Amino acid sequence: MAFHIVLVEPEIPANTGNISRTCAATGTWLHLVRPLGFQTDDRTLKRAGLDYWDSVKLEYHDSFQEVKELYPEGRFIFATTKAEKLYTEWEFRDGDFLVFGKETKGLDPELLAAHPDAWMRMPMTDAVRSLNLSNAAAVILYEGLRQTGFPGLK
Repeated sequence: MAFHIVLVEPEIPANTGNISRTCAATGTWLHLVRPLGFQTDDRTLKRAGLDYWDSVKLEYHDSFQEVKELYPEGRFIFATTKAEKLYTEWEFRDGDFLVFGKETKGLDPELLAAHPDAWMRMPMTDAVRSLNLSNAAAVILYEGLRQTGFPGLK
C-alpha cells in the first residue's frame, strides 16, 4: 500500500510540481481533480517536478466523487484551517488519502460538511491565512510516513 495525496482543483503549477516530486520520492499516489488551474504540459509544473514525472503514480479525475467511487474503502482525511484536530493528533494508516483544496479557497464547504469527522489542520499564527500547499502536503505526508515506519523508504 501507499499513501495518496488528492489535490482538488489545484491552481498553481509549481505547487503541483513540487508535490509530484515529493510523491515520487515517497511512493505516494497523486490524484489531480479537475478542473486544474494550469495545463499539465506547463513548463513551470514540469520544472518543479524535474525529471521525476515518470516516477509519479498519477491519476486524473473529473470530480472528487469519482475518487471516492474508485476507492470506496479509502479513508479520506481533509486538510482545512477550519479543523479543530491537528494533523499530529491523527493516527495515520498506510493507504490514507490526504485531501487538499485549491490554493485560493481551500476545500469546498459542501465537501467538508459531508465529512465533518475527517478534518485536520496545521497549527500556525494568525499572521497568515494558510501555509503553502506544497509545504503543507509534504509536512502532513511525512507525519503519516513517520507514524507508519516509512514503509518502503530507506
